[in-house]
Amino acid sequence: MSTLPESKREPCPDRILGDVGSAFSMGVAGGSAWHFGKGVWQSPWGHRFKGGLDGMRMNAPRTGGAFAVWGGLFSVCDCSMVYLRQKEDPWNSILSGAVTGGILSLRQGLPLVARSAAMGGFFLAMIEGAGIMINKSVSHAQQVATSQAMLEQEKQPQPLPSDSGPGWLFGGKKEQVKEKVTTEVLDSPIPPAFEYN
Repeated sequence: MSTLPESKREPCPDRILGDVGSAFSMGVAGGSAWHFGKGVWQSPWGHRFKGGLDGMRMNAPRTGGAFAVWGGLFSVCDCSMVYLRQKEDPWNSILSGAVTGGILSLRQGLPLVARSAAMGGFFLAMIEGAGIMINKSVSHAQQVATSQAMLEQEKQPQPLPSDSGPGWLFGGKKEQVKEKVTTEVLDSPIPPAFEYN
């Protein structure tokens, strides 16, 4: 949820509803596949397809609702962390995952609350770490591509000042104009990466 760059995320109060909807749709999609397979497996021969459809119809909305509750609570905790800490970084998601795991297991007692909070924080730390590694590898690949494009541009012969006349309109120097356009297109900005202060 929070591995997207911050420039592409919605502002904080508005993202709660979007996170609830996306979590519900992910839960329904995954729950449909899971419960259909489970219904097919547990049904008698000759009724497997109907058993799969019945299992999916009865249980997939419940799975989607559980995902929606988790996604909404996580998003509320994430927005609260952004408000309290006054900055948006991966630590907000990790702390929000821990708080969400703890809140969802409040009725089972304090030892399970601590264990669920630790597991929620651990899973979100793994997700955020994977997102940071992917962002760094993509930015490194773009830096390498940009440096290679700059080296290729330096190797190309530079046009003489006398070649800059209007002769290219009548078929004179089209190749140099195309090279100039392609070198301008290859220069691209590097996407922002997460850096800890």
